[in-house]
Amino acid sequence: MKNIFDKKETTKIIDRINNLETTSKPQWGKMSVDQMLAHCNVTYEMALDNIHTKPNGFKTAILKLLIKPIVVSEKPYKKNSKTAPEFLITSSKNFETEKERLINYLNKTQSLGANYFEGKESLSFGKLSKQEWNNMFYKHLDHHLNQFGV
Repeated sequence: MKNIFDKKETTKIIDRINNLETTSKPQWGKMSVDQMLAHCNVTYEMALDNIHTKPNGFKTAILKLLIKPIVVSEKPYKKNSKTAPEFLITSSKNFETEKERLINYLNKTQSLGANYFEGKESLSFGKLSKQEWNNMFYKHLDHHLNQFGV
């Protein structure tokens, strides 16, 4: 798994994002490119902003038991995997705004560094190691950038 906290890797991800265009089409799935960018921003909103509500105890237990191992492992996501309702983006978004937001989140994550995330609580999964945060951040972005051929 590549390291999202490594400046070179972050730069490569940002370069890939900058290769997206408003006309970029997915190789699988239903999201448009603007929706995909907004979808990817949700991960960072949950990690860095206080704008999403924490799931109730029962849902958190299910997420930790069934979903966390998939999300934080190094195993790539399957194409057309289901996503959580909080990540569903069904309306059109402003491509440039979402792209800028994602790049800003990546730069913020990079500036905070891996140690900031060590033991940091995830809204859905409880405390995660910096490696689990890395896997979640990098794998999700890589999956969707591959989806759009960049």
